[in-house]
Amino acid sequence: MTEWRELPDLANRRFGGSVVWANDEFFAERENLVKDGDPAFQTYTFGHKGQVYDGWETRRRRSEGFDQAIVRLGMPGRIAGIVIDTAFFTGNYPPFASVDAVNFSDYPSPGELTGWHTILPKSPLAGDTRNEFEIGDTRRFTHVRLNIYPDGGVARLRVHGKPIPDRRYLFADRMDLAALENGAEIVDCSNKFYSSPNNLIAPGPAAVMGEGWETARRRDDGNDWVHVRLAAEGIPALIELDTTHFKGNAPREARVQGAHEDGEWADILPLTRLQPDQKHRFLVTAEKPVTQVRLDVYPDGGMARMRVYGKATRLPS
Repeated sequence: MTEWRELPDLANRRFGGSVVWANDEFFAERENLVKDGDPAFQTYTFGHKGQVYDGWETRRRRSEGFDQAIVRLGMPGRIAGIVIDTAFFTGNYPPFASVDAVNFSDYPSPGELTGWHTILPKSPLAGDTRNEFEIGDTRRFTHVRLNIYPDGGVARLRVHGKPIPDRRYLFADRMDLAALENGAEIVDCSNKFYSSPNNLIAPGPAAVMGEGWETARRRDDGNDWVHVRLAAEGIPALIELDTTHFKGNAPREARVQGAHEDGEWADILPLTRLQPDQKHRFLVTAEKPVTQVRLDVYPDGGMARMRVYGKATRLPS
């Protein structure tokens, strides 16, 4: 079982997450909550409202109540853990926080969101700390609401979990079987020294090298690999291996194998030469449906994205 901290951040702006509403953002903008990357801080960077923080910060409350922000998840799914990061907020962090969540179809406005479920009860926070909370709820959610008591600053909100797609948009005759947003997941990989293998199957193109999957340099005779459980059983027809941004550190060759459940692995794409900084597309013919694929790169290096387009023969229930 994958440790929850290694699961993708469903709220990340890079995956389409958005802070759609906050009752107050006087000192620092709400959008910072879901920014990709770690929070940053520079001393003596003062604006018209005080020190500039890389986070969300509300004004000091002079009345009863608490502050809130609503985040639309970029990838709806099952939430396994939450990080409320108060990095660099020391005398101005909220002492307590809670989190609610809701599952909504279509495209509601913030005011139309009702039926919230508490997934993290009111809990104490520490300042300048990654406050981590494991979540045991197994339901699918599309939005989360961060409540801070009574006010203060939070640098980042990370919502780690497993993406669960809206099945209405899974087209059995043409889909990316390996897409994170369709429900595919990383089972294991040989190395994640520079970046997470979740990046390999993340939505959209990689904007920079750091948004792909990159391994450490090998000093032995082996090779690196990543094992993906597909979003649905299917027959691959086209495989895309994208080494964009990887120029002096792209793999020399790659191979893709497939298997059904715990069956034997068979080549879908045999050992094939790759080029640096290049999107490669390969038409393939799989003899049988598969539920998992394994990408081997030789000997090591980086890959921006892998796509496995094909026909789903059995959609997930």
